Amino acid sequence: MASFQLITRQFKKRFSMAQIKMHLLVCGGTGCRASESRRLVDELNSQLKINNLEEEVKVIITGCFGFCEKGPIVKVIPDNTFYTKVKPEDAEEIIKEHVIKGRKVTRLLYENPETKEHISDSKHMGFYQKQVRIALRNCGFIDPENIEEYIIRDGYAALGKVLGEMTPAAAIEVMEKSGLRGRGGAGFPTGLKWKIAAGNKADQKYVVCNADEGDPGAFMDRSILEGDPHSIIEAMAICGYCIGATKGLVYIRAEYPLAIKRLEIAISQAREYGLLGKDILGSGFDFDINLRFGAGAFVCGEETALIHSMEGKRGEPTVKPPFPAQSGYLGKPTNVNNVETFANVPVIYIKGPEWFSSIGTAKSKGTKVFALAGKINNVGLIEVPMGTTLREVVYEIGGGIKDGKKFKAVQSGGPSGGCLSEKDLDTPIDYDNLIAAGSMMGSGGMIVLDEDDCMVSVAKFYLDFIVEESCGKCAPCRVGNKRMHETLEKICNGKGTIEDLDYLKNLSHVIKDTALCGLGQTSPNPVLSTIDHFYDEYLAHVVDKKCPAGRCKSLKSYVINAEKCVGCTLCAKNCPTSAITGEKRVPHLIDQSKCIKCGTCYEKCKFGAIEIQ
Repeated sequence: MASFQLITRQFKKRFSMAQIKMHLLVCGGTGCRASESRRLVDELNSQLKINNLEEEVKVIITGCFGFCEKGPIVKVIPDNTFYTKVKPEDAEEIIKEHVIKGRKVTRLLYENPETKEHISDSKHMGFYQKQVRIALRNCGFIDPENIEEYIIRDGYAALGKVLGEMTPAAAIEVMEKSGLRGRGGAGFPTGLKWKIAAGNKADQKYVVCNADEGDPGAFMDRSILEGDPHSIIEAMAICGYCIGATKGLVYIRAEYPLAIKRLEIAISQAREYGLLGKDILGSGFDFDINLRFGAGAFVCGEETALIHSMEGKRGEPTVKPPFPAQSGYLGKPTNVNNVETFANVPVIYIKGPEWFSSIGTAKSKGTKVFALAGKINNVGLIEVPMGTTLREVVYEIGGGIKDGKKFKAVQSGGPSGGCLSEKDLDTPIDYDNLIAAGSMMGSGGMIVLDEDDCMVSVAKFYLDFIVEESCGKCAPCRVGNKRMHETLEKICNGKGTIEDLDYLKNLSHVIKDTALCGLGQTSPNPVLSTIDHFYDEYLAHVVDKKCPAGRCKSLKSYVINAEKCVGCTLCAKNCPTSAITGEKRVPHLIDQSKCIKCGTCYEKCKFGAIEIQ
């Protein structure tokens, strides 16, 4: 413990003596990198060099700031100026105006959509005001490839405290008191999970971090690994000490190259500083971490399937018990937690379990990270206290629905989650409330849908994903979900019947009751929740043969309004099947037997004469 305190003091002294007057923090997450943030960094450094400011101003590549809708983002420290949608071409103006002259570049500041006021500090933006960042506490604030910056922000202090002051049993008790539940979807109490693993004796135990994250639209774990990899390493080491494990494994999908790179750098640095390896901090505790790569199979997010994949076997789940805590990786006791769960661990030991449990609801403590996507103005990564309502997330943090459209539904919990309607907007977000409403927390995907979305088609989309990703081990999932998908396809094609709706409900309950693993047991949720909340929409498809949202191709037809048609022939010239006929300056007609409903005529008409029925 003494050695850890010494290096912390050395780092703080070094930082205090530094002559850096200003830091330019640039988002280096995957999303912003795709929008040229790497070239932006090069341009900023180039301008600093031209103006001889390299020793006074430093450009730092950070993790994700969360406000993806406004990226790339540049944050100026110490005045906390927050620039949005910054392009490489803006670098010169930022250096000359802000850095040299001390004048903010107004056009790059965030503009309040209601008041049109320019806001320079993120603390006053609606997107951030209701957020409480625990798991994301360091993302956007530190260089994820610099261990010293992590240590300066109390990094590895929790590990030092646990190793120097606590027995494994006492450390587990802290985790139990905190009330932290697994953030991977199941919500199992983390402290209890560690306690069970600790109670199983073996010559070798393992700590596994599940970084598979296969939900469509989800990027919570990826962003934490890209922005704060040391927090995961520290948490895994603490878990290892608590359960008696000396080896850690991170199972991460190979599609996350940036997260892998930064994690590898962090592991190497931790070893170099004596925070991984033999006799950590002189405590006599040994622990090291290695990576295992997944090929992107959704089912491998389930812990037993994940373990089989790491062992080089087919990624299929097994019946529990035995649980991984009893017989996991290589048949040894294994504790599996996901990235977000581990990200909460260090701060609990620093600030105390009482502090953590004071946040959230009675049965769901702390915060939850969500990937907010879909028809929402503020797409991004958010972290809110448990108990925050869906309305607050959609309208206050998310900024409402795009293009002034009407809210229709929010889909939470990934492909196995459910769709909640407008009447659920005041539901406080926690594990139990979401399940009661017909959805689930899942790992944290949250997709907002508007009036133009067809809920039957949405259910079919998620079933399509489930069918593709099912491991096929059990018949209820392998066959049952295929039959459900075929029925939904039939309904969307205008061939469905009332009997099909009863069939869907009955089959859904059979699959939920008989499927082998969590993937199969929750796979009917998109169907059941949409039937429950949007039954009228299903009826319209099977009785009226109409899609109210106009999304189902087979259920819509294009007609020409004779009063608006001027006979310009533009639609006829662009029709790929020659379904449109008519003379010049005379209203045209569409032959429905030839029309393939591609929508080309609708897009090309300049007079609004093409209507969808």
